[in-house]
Amino acid sequence: MEKFRIKNDPSFVLVQSTEWKCFWSVINNHPTIIYFASTAIKAYISKYFSVVKIITRVRIMPPVVQVVTGNNEEAYNVQVVDIRSDTVSKPTPAMRQAMAVAEVGDDVMGEDPTVRELEKRTSAMLRKESAIFVPSGTMANLIAIMVHCSQRGSEFITGHKSHIFLYEQGGSASLAGAQCALVANKADGTFDLDEVRKRIRVNTDFHQTSTSLILVENTHNMCGGQVLPLSWLDELHTIASQHDIPIHMDGARLMNAVIQSKLPASRIVRDMTSVCFCLSKGLGCPIGSMLCGTEKFITHAKRIRKLLGGGLRQSGIVAAAGLVAFDEMIDRLQIDHDHTYKIAKGIHCLKSELVRVDLDKVQTNILMVHIDDNRMLAEDFVKRLATVKENDSIKVIVKVSIRHEKCIRIVLHWEIDDNDVEKAIEKIYMVVKEFESNPLNQKVQKACVSSIK
Repeated sequence: MEKFRIKNDPSFVLVQSTEWKCFWSVINNHPTIIYFASTAIKAYISKYFSVVKIITRVRIMPPVVQVVTGNNEEAYNVQVVDIRSDTVSKPTPAMRQAMAVAEVGDDVMGEDPTVRELEKRTSAMLRKESAIFVPSGTMANLIAIMVHCSQRGSEFITGHKSHIFLYEQGGSASLAGAQCALVANKADGTFDLDEVRKRIRVNTDFHQTSTSLILVENTHNMCGGQVLPLSWLDELHTIASQHDIPIHMDGARLMNAVIQSKLPASRIVRDMTSVCFCLSKGLGCPIGSMLCGTEKFITHAKRIRKLLGGGLRQSGIVAAAGLVAFDEMIDRLQIDHDHTYKIAKGIHCLKSELVRVDLDKVQTNILMVHIDDNRMLAEDFVKRLATVKENDSIKVIVKVSIRHEKCIRIVLHWEIDDNDVEKAIEKIYMVVKEFESNPLNQKVQKACVSSIK
């Protein structure tokens, strides 16, 4: 319980409690401040309870603002720095204007001129024969698997930390009928090519399936936004070519790889049979991904897109944002990378035993923060960052996401400016120091150490 004296009136005390669940508590168990008059009436509740003061006047105030889900921060006029993902970014004013005046038609019939222009520019930029606009990256990956693994029961090889394995609801199995063969991802997002050789199954007898696809991710989400080395991609292509196996690149953040590597997108994806990238992440569009490949591949992909419910009608309205992104948003991704590194360096300079970052692995707009101490779990850290208390020196809500109980993820995007970055660093400093200095947490740590001994 915390007490705050009212300014200029020391005879009254504001009592803040998160444990009282009485009739005066506000909805959702938000704490209330109870204003006790000096002449409160005394009464006995029961033989089990001591004498308490009955409230003569109740005044509800917001001493604590807790925004874990992000629904009420605006009511308290608190600055919010939302760095959970680049998917939370909203369209730029230029995009909104382009969307408002976009020329449209029926895209399922191939008559939307804005979509056609976006697809034409995409295929030219990646130097692929053709491209299609699809609603999401998950659908783009699923379409690619369904095209390449058209024989149900066939197999594709990918890393154990790949987005398609961890975060796409097993669509490759449930909808594509394809089996996933996993190889361990290394810290840089690659995997052991000798393991790939061992996993490839071709010309097998009828007891076994066959390998129909190899799938890579660039940049690699769960490996902290790492960019796949070009030399590794070249060697992987050599192996795949020996067995006539296509390679699909999940390039959700491909443009971040372009900026970091200073290589054209066409060179990075040169040996990929198919590739997709998102418009709705770092590029800031409201919706959409692009899927590219040969004319034959795209013809098949269009049929599957329709099957999955991804055929849109006047989709030029959202495709218009993609055209703006190509002109204005790709080069500026370097700003996001710089902001990410600045936050990483700030955490690194804390020299804390609680949290750790690997500066050498911060390449693009994703930062993994590791928790190396028993005093705190990721859930505790995330909730405290998203909470503003009355006595906080930094009244800022910072939203980040949990990867697992000992790791959080920070992702920068175009709506985060220099001031947001500074405030995020200050809030992280404050929370880390709070956990480090909390006697209760220190006791927990000592108990854990003692139990180990």
